[in-house]
Amino acid sequence: MITNTGLNELKDIMAYLDKVPYCVTRRSLYTAAELYEGFQRGNESNYGSCFDGRVYQYYQYTGSQEPSVEESLARSLHDNGVHMALRHFFEEHDSRRCVGVMGGHAVPRTDKIYSEVARLSKRLTEDGFVMLSGGGPGAMEATHLGAWMAGRTADELEDALAMLMPTPSFKDEGWLCSAFDVIKKYPQGQSVSLGIPTWLYGHEPSTPFATHIAKFFENSIREDNILTLAYGGLIYTPGSAGTMQEIFQEAVQNHYLSYGFASPMIFMGKHFWTHEIPIYPLLEQLMKTGKYKNLLLTLTDDIDEVAEVLENFSHKSSK
Repeated sequence: MITNTGLNELKDIMAYLDKVPYCVTRRSLYTAAELYEGFQRGNESNYGSCFDGRVYQYYQYTGSQEPSVEESLARSLHDNGVHMALRHFFEEHDSRRCVGVMGGHAVPRTDKIYSEVARLSKRLTEDGFVMLSGGGPGAMEATHLGAWMAGRTADELEDALAMLMPTPSFKDEGWLCSAFDVIKKYPQGQSVSLGIPTWLYGHEPSTPFATHIAKFFENSIREDNILTLAYGGLIYTPGSAGTMQEIFQEAVQNHYLSYGFASPMIFMGKHFWTHEIPIYPLLEQLMKTGKYKNLLLTLTDDIDEVAEVLENFSHKSSK
């Protein structure tokens, strides 16, 4: 039996849920158009007035780490709805052909690895893979740019890259506007890509090149989804702390065959992964000593080799 006090508390919670600037009953993934509703092209300083910016401001105001009970409930309801929308997404798309790209958010658009990821992602999308990333800038953006340009010529991709280069960093004025310029010049065809960003890192704008966006409040849910949904394999490009975390988190899942099988772990950038941050030799040593098992490791600078490894694994896993 609900007491008057309990009824009043329930009414207060319902009233709170009605006032939050996001939908707690959401059942679909976001689009860039939704996130950037209210954004005025040519005036990037007004980012805070678009939907994505307003939610991030509210997230900070209500406590990014220790929100109230009401706000915690609101965020949980929202994230659950987005999680369910991801399940529906993979009812329409083959999860065994989903490939994730991990890498630094700070990789500038002028960096060689940015253009290489874009070219690789374009090729893989054209080969029937669904590209996935953390949905932010840097290597993540390059992933979705490549997928966006799938079906277009190599020259058109190079033109898009050239359009983005004058604003290398997401901190640069015009970073978003240049992306929208590319989108306007090269409208979306039939390609699909999935970005999974978080408002925890809301200071990093979500890339508008992702056609489907699962944006979460809870970063742990977001991280788990990125790693577990990339059944087709993960490609690691040079990154820092976040990328290091994702490497070992994925290694544990593969070691224990948490989802019934191990997926390829492909490291792009031989010098980086063997000298600057020598994680690859460490993983090899851990495999030799039995500390890790079941890891499907590849180290390469060759886009063709990356594609071949992923295709071979896809054919094997589909049998």
